[in-house]
Amino acid sequence: MQVYRTMHLWHWISAAVCFAALILFTVTGITLNHASAFSASPRVEGFEATLPAQQSALITGETAPATLPEPLESWLEKEFGIDLTNASVEWSDEELYLSAPGPGRDAWISIDRATGAVKSETTDRGWLAYFNDLHKGRNTGLVWTIFIDVVAAAVLFFAITGMVLLWIQARQRKSTWPLITGGVGLVVALMIFFAH
Repeated sequence: MQVYRTMHLWHWISAAVCFAALILFTVTGITLNHASAFSASPRVEGFEATLPAQQSALITGETAPATLPEPLESWLEKEFGIDLTNASVEWSDEELYLSAPGPGRDAWISIDRATGAVKSETTDRGWLAYFNDLHKGRNTGLVWTIFIDVVAAAVLFFAITGMVLLWIQARQRKSTWPLITGGVGLVVALMIFFAH
């Protein structure tokens, strides 16, 4: 009886912890599985500017700095409204290229190292793409990746405690093992015969 109470408590707690995330991942699983049914019209915005002399001096030297200089990063973020915290930076002799994608959006900035001409483009793919990217962990950063792993562990724990509860109650419910066997068999059959 003590095992039953403990499993019931842990099952309830794990369900409460992952409730909101489980709903999010379930709904976005459906939207991802039927992506062609949800049309989106991406909004693309392009901007151009010229680097001020102070920032231009930071990138016109013979050798490129190892990282994006902080004053330049601050100016670009303020000028274009793009968060460059986790942006990838590519230096070449001719240009500095920054890629700063995020969930549901793509953004890039290109700077001509000789002239200081700056071009930027931001593509917003909409709220559905945002939530789908959260589901996939696409361009979401380390904290969200850890969160997804914690939710996955909580859901696994929820399933295991549920299985223990089913095992404990199987004597009173004769259909427990046939239903579990049927559920496992259905998944295996679908994987073998239909998921090519």
